[in-house]
Amino acid sequence: MSPGPRTRLRRLRRRLARTVASLLTAAVLVPAAACSDPAPDGDGQKYDGEPRPGTVRVLASSELSDLRPLLEQARKDTGITVRANWTGTRDAVELIASGRTEGRYDAVWLSSNDYLRLRPEAARRITSETPLMVSPVAVGIRPEAMRRLGWNPSTVTWAGMHRAVADGRLTYGMTDPARSNSGFSALISVASALSGAQAALTDADVRAAEPKMKEFFAGQRLTSGSSGWLADAYTRRGDVDALINYESVLHSLNRDSGTGLTVVRPRDGVVTADYPLSVLSGASPDARDSVRALTAYLRTPAAQRRMTEDTFRRPVVSSVPPARSLAADPRRELPFPGTGSVADGLLAGYENKLRRPSRTVYVLDTSGSMKGERLRRLKAALDGLTGDFREREEVTLLPFGSSVKRATTHTVDPAHPEAGLDAIRADTASLTASGDTAVYSSLKDAYGRIGTDTESAFTSIVLMTDGQNTTGDTAAEFSAFYRALPAARRATPVFPIVFGDSDRSELDRVAELTGGRLFDATKDEGPGSLDAAFEEIRGYQ
Repeated sequence: MSPGPRTRLRRLRRRLARTVASLLTAAVLVPAAACSDPAPDGDGQKYDGEPRPGTVRVLASSELSDLRPLLEQARKDTGITVRANWTGTRDAVELIASGRTEGRYDAVWLSSNDYLRLRPEAARRITSETPLMVSPVAVGIRPEAMRRLGWNPSTVTWAGMHRAVADGRLTYGMTDPARSNSGFSALISVASALSGAQAALTDADVRAAEPKMKEFFAGQRLTSGSSGWLADAYTRRGDVDALINYESVLHSLNRDSGTGLTVVRPRDGVVTADYPLSVLSGASPDARDSVRALTAYLRTPAAQRRMTEDTFRRPVVSSVPPARSLAADPRRELPFPGTGSVADGLLAGYENKLRRPSRTVYVLDTSGSMKGERLRRLKAALDGLTGDFREREEVTLLPFGSSVKRATTHTVDPAHPEAGLDAIRADTASLTASGDTAVYSSLKDAYGRIGTDTESAFTSIVLMTDGQNTTGDTAAEFSAFYRALPAARRATPVFPIVFGDSDRSELDRVAELTGGRLFDATKDEGPGSLDAAFEEIRGYQ
């Protein structure tokens, strides 16, 4: 029997709990990273994270880091220093709900407080909020795709995109809704439009839209835990038609990369981020005054003008016009789900039924140097990750030493998911350490197992090694092998993990060559640990 909504929700909450655990460790070790000056404070002393007059400690959405220059100007003009810890919006909400922001942060600045309001334990920690700018979910479409489809930018709809995807005429990339607010907002936009909901989504609306949503998400060719990597992967691939993200991100991509995307806001409605700066209940009177002064500054015409011109977000002050590249015609605003159960159910449905499944080969160093504590940590990290595998996901464990030792592939069958998960756990438990380190030969083997079918699933390779290549193919030989692969097989990225004594520069070259991303696992626990690296990679699978 397929697991019910409660089982799926428990899995999602376990994932969020692991993410929060990493964030909590980060909050203890590095309470805030400076926006204007990462190292010294105004008096030349290293900032210790403690409250100070004229300093606002902010938990902020990572996408807002592009406002650092404006925040530096605010410091010069007002004397208020912003110390920000940049993180994902949904991760920040979990951190606030846990209560661990108390005493560490004075304010929170997210892309939206909508999800936060669905969590009473988080919402009650907010005493005031003031929107500072807005940016709707939008779609960036390559000019050649616009011409092929015969679309007028002002009349594109989600329904029209659905028909194009169903007919095999449109592909796109989108961030992971479980980790990115832009991805979650896009998911809500699609569900609302395809269900025909006239108000906030209900469970019945989601059920009614599922067949069309499954067809729509069959067109997704790129997924990511971050907008930055997604934009790079989109530019690199060249064979994906469109990108779904915030309007501001798409216009910034056009400016920075010259992609020439036609940015459209579907006529049947969008979810919009309003970026409220919100005061936390534990903030001191001095911090509250500083937040109010900072808010007032950021809503001045001069600040609003710079905000829209630099970041392509829309101003909230009516006297300031949006940046010239932003279309002026209005769009229907789609409401956020009214209950947490609908939001969680929508996310669980996307993860397990709607999106394309994942196919991942885990290339695992089990050479002699992994004996003892390192192998124990690898087994523990894989065991913890196993409960996070989605229904329909195909997982191949490929341990190697002097050569590939074996390769076992398991699929998480929706009818009997625990059977596949138990088999993965058993394979993990049987791992042993021996031999030399054949990194590149093992990667070549992994590409052979991925094969040429990269359209039916999100395919990726995860490489974990604690050392340098000592036998088998060289880096140059692997590079030549990869460049000779057919384009469809080159579309599979490698996500290397720096662990133990592995060579960071060597692994970084593998990531750059294949279009992947390097992850750090050099710490024993918390952010930068092997557990956290495996977990973070999930947003890219």
